[in-house]
Amino acid sequence: MAFAIPSRANILNATETLVIGAAGGLLFLWANLPGGLISGAMIAVGIAALAGRPLIVPPAVTQSVLILLGISLGSLVSRQLIQHVSAYPITIALLALATVCSIFGSSFYLQRVHGWDQTSAFLAGSPGALSQITMLAIEKGADVPAIAVVQTMRVIILTAALPLMLAVLGIAPAAPPTIASASASPLELAALIAASIVAAFVLRWVKFPASWMFGAMLASSLLHGVGAIEGGLPPWVRGVALVGIGALIGSRFARMKLSTLRSHINAGLGSFAVAVLISAIFVAAITLTTQVRLSDVVVAFAPGAMDAMLALALTLHIDPIFVGAHHLSRFVFVTLATPGIVHLFGRPQEDVDD
Repeated sequence: MAFAIPSRANILNATETLVIGAAGGLLFLWANLPGGLISGAMIAVGIAALAGRPLIVPPAVTQSVLILLGISLGSLVSRQLIQHVSAYPITIALLALATVCSIFGSSFYLQRVHGWDQTSAFLAGSPGALSQITMLAIEKGADVPAIAVVQTMRVIILTAALPLMLAVLGIAPAAPPTIASASASPLELAALIAASIVAAFVLRWVKFPASWMFGAMLASSLLHGVGAIEGGLPPWVRGVALVGIGALIGSRFARMKLSTLRSHINAGLGSFAVAVLISAIFVAAITLTTQVRLSDVVVAFAPGAMDAMLALALTLHIDPIFVGAHHLSRFVFVTLATPGIVHLFGRPQEDVDD
């Protein structure tokens, strides 16, 4: 496999992206805003991208950030965090039902209020699995720019607003669950990173979704769970990972024309409101009938991107096992179910390749 050497322009654009993201993250952190590093980086990069800056996060940087995020999430694993494991089958089943309701609810809104065609509406209403949804949209001849706006706005709004909402409502945990406060020794860090990279490549080889993050999370969880490693990544490294995720989300706007955003912003806001309302009904039902913490259920059921929601779980001190299990389940469900939903309920269209 050949690796292309990045051009000077790409290096400069990537550096600019990370500098802007770091500045925004540090500003939000200084202002003591919840989830400041990820939210600040995302908003700063998003604004700069919409202003016309050619901002990018190279694949190698993205993969490195996801591995660091996975290692950090794995270091949170403890016996206390798996105390609600018996509730997982129930809540995951309810999440699947909530996902179906959200897809149909958002689709109905986009068709009736904004006049979208059925195929584009169903694809835009599918939460998560953006790359798979985009490929399916191209294959079905759907409105790809409109779908991208709706999907991106959902992730941006959730990542920016969810930490503030949890803080205002007073339901975010005040302290992190048993996390390694001390940094691992250099030898332990080397072993941790090596094991995480190997696990990530293995999961990628078997085509496991979100392999970079979940491979690192699995390796880190096992090493910390058996007591082979006591410490975690240095705090500043975790901060770099959160800024990187925020910059990655914000850079999505670099591929979006401002005119396209303006023309579909109302559709994005409206469908987001529908999806959140439906998710809120299921969240309320679960918190009233189980012992799972409200903050955990809110982030697990939030209709946003898996990497962004797990990053929020890390920065908001929320159970990463519960959130990860649910977002992985939804990713798989959306990937498997959306093509069938589009085939059965979408408007028949000729494939682009025909």
